[in-house]
Amino acid sequence: MSLATDRRPRVIRPQSRAMASRSLGTRAGYGLLYAVLAAAAVIQLLPLVWLLFFSLKNNQEVFNLPPLALPAELRWENYANVWNQGNISRYFINSVWMTVLSVLLTILLASFVTFAITRMRWKLSPLVLGVFMVGLMIPVHSTLIPLFSMFQKLSLTDSPASIVLSYTAFNLPITIMILLGFYQSLPHEVEEAAVMDGCSINRLFFSVILPMTASVIVTAAIINMIYNWNEFIFVNTFISTDELKTLTVGVQNFVGQYTTDWGAIGATLMISILPILLIFFVLSNRIVEGIAAGSVKG
Repeated sequence: MSLATDRRPRVIRPQSRAMASRSLGTRAGYGLLYAVLAAAAVIQLLPLVWLLFFSLKNNQEVFNLPPLALPAELRWENYANVWNQGNISRYFINSVWMTVLSVLLTILLASFVTFAITRMRWKLSPLVLGVFMVGLMIPVHSTLIPLFSMFQKLSLTDSPASIVLSYTAFNLPITIMILLGFYQSLPHEVEEAAVMDGCSINRLFFSVILPMTASVIVTAAIINMIYNWNEFIFVNTFISTDELKTLTVGVQNFVGQYTTDWGAIGATLMISILPILLIFFVLSNRIVEGIAAGSVKG
């Protein structure tokens, strides 16, 4: 005896229809989001593409060709000329060592301050934190004359020390703010165990706390590096010797009273942004990780 099969039409329940509609709406929403993000990425890349094409042209092609048009002959010699004849190699080296030294000094001092404020108990810690946070509200341009006067009295004008000290002072508040949330989320049990094992305060900081904050330190270091690398006003104000200038100021050498080498300026600007782009692409995941970690309180 064979079993009869139920051939009645299946009824689609309202709940299934709602779930299917919701899934379709979700896919459409994601598709729209990806389209908007792709358009935003293209818009962000357009200035870089324009600058690359700009650096491969001569003065006539810069003004006669459309902005995003390639010249008939790619003038890669613009890069060789600015590197060998325009003293850009010296400016590049100055930018590298001033940026690296300033970042290291800023990260070290900011770590000291944040450790003292968040991990030690003393009455003036809120006041000290407030004093550093006030630094976020001070415009850079309002300090140029006082800083120049102070550096002149200390014989630090036209010296790399004035640049390194200025970078460090102005980056300390934002660096402390980035480190603050992460330090507050660190478990106190780790410090207590280290102290019970006979660990001194100096060894506790350098051997225990500092390695635990590596991710947020990378984030703060990259933010500091971008600011220092692109900074113009301090170098232009405090440095007059050509051998001590950085890339952002050295590009002015290609601007003359009667003629301007636009292709050389484009090549110099392209050389100046390549290190930042490379480091950002390599360490972009660490930046997001550090910011997310620093935003969580324990």
